[in-house]
Amino acid sequence: MIREGAIAGRAVLLAGQPGTGKTAIAMGMAKALGEETPFAMMAGSEIFSMEMSKTEALTQAFRKAIGVRIKEETEIIEGEVVEIEIDRPVTSGAAPKMGKLTLKTTEMETVYDLGQKMIESLNKEKVSAGDVVTIDKASGRITKLGRSFARSRDYDAMGAQTKFVQCPEGELQKRKEVVHVVTLHEIDVINSRTQDVRLTDRFTHAGFLALFAGDTGEIRPEVREQIDAKVAEWREEGKAEIVPGVLFIDEVHMLDIECFSFLNRALENDMAPVLVVATNRGITKIRGTNYKSPHGIPIDLLDRLLIVTTVPYTERELRLILDIRCEEEDVEMTEDAKDLLCKIGHETSLRYSIHLITAAALVAHKRKSAEVEVEDISRVYALFLDVQRSTQFMVEYQEQFMFNEVPEECGDEMDV
Repeated sequence: MIREGAIAGRAVLLAGQPGTGKTAIAMGMAKALGEETPFAMMAGSEIFSMEMSKTEALTQAFRKAIGVRIKEETEIIEGEVVEIEIDRPVTSGAAPKMGKLTLKTTEMETVYDLGQKMIESLNKEKVSAGDVVTIDKASGRITKLGRSFARSRDYDAMGAQTKFVQCPEGELQKRKEVVHVVTLHEIDVINSRTQDVRLTDRFTHAGFLALFAGDTGEIRPEVREQIDAKVAEWREEGKAEIVPGVLFIDEVHMLDIECFSFLNRALENDMAPVLVVATNRGITKIRGTNYKSPHGIPIDLLDRLLIVTTVPYTERELRLILDIRCEEEDVEMTEDAKDLLCKIGHETSLRYSIHLITAAALVAHKRKSAEVEVEDISRVYALFLDVQRSTQFMVEYQEQFMFNEVPEECGDEMDV
């Protein structure tokens, strides 16, 4: 539904106890959607650690999850290089280098005059006779597509990575539609660094570098308004289309009442992405207020959410996950050891049992065994405590710790 844009502007809540796969579902969703659908991920606590206002941080996160698919037609020259002639001056610096480039397709052959910049581009790409190239007429950028099949039997020094392609058909000069997918946030950053606030069609140097540095800062509302107007204009002309993506906010209970009010308003926007939030809290206080609410989220926002509950894994599912994890970590383990690890995971937690895999592999390696066996799992289980045994240890030996604040009655309750 997300890929088809059927549920843009909706919100989904993944609610469940820790270790039931909420974040894993979001990561799987990101992989399944592919590269063209924007997927922005953040934790609720990140909002309070940024050097900008909370609403600005959320606005940037929303705009990172909205893509713009821009279509533009460019004129290109595509053909197989027949010959490159470069006239080098006798004395260096006497005159600029000149040359000729002969390109052909299956139907025609043409000779082009080369200037100094084109000669440098050809040298940089290491283009030689027999290569199939495309040249962008607007920018002069040369792209090498590969070697022609006609040259596949030549005794040239070629590596295993050499790609062979067919000689292009038709005319040398063609019109090609190029599709770029950029997020609204990227357009914001690029245009916020220009001297004036007009939306430019070309990337500015400072704005483009800001994307890599991550130093975006606060972006003025006027810039965003003009960008939205320009994108709307492009949509009417058919040059661009909106690609609603996914914004995933983990630990959503960490947001405060101001952030929840902003989310309520932002979801009503025309260009809102699909909002997926996750929490492991029950009925708890809404941050910034004294009121309690399910999952620490206000009732009016909960009413907008499609709530998906996650339940603990069954033993069969635990075994499957542990098998995959052993394979990923390249650990050989006997069936009995896997059964014991699965039982430990069912009684404690999946995360704890996954932690034991590497530790058990090291113990097995120390006793020069190729496989992890039951005794290795038992050894690391005795060495490393899970939450329940650690809590029990704290209760039993609370008097030996400094600044202990657990009363006797509470200790009895914990035993129960």
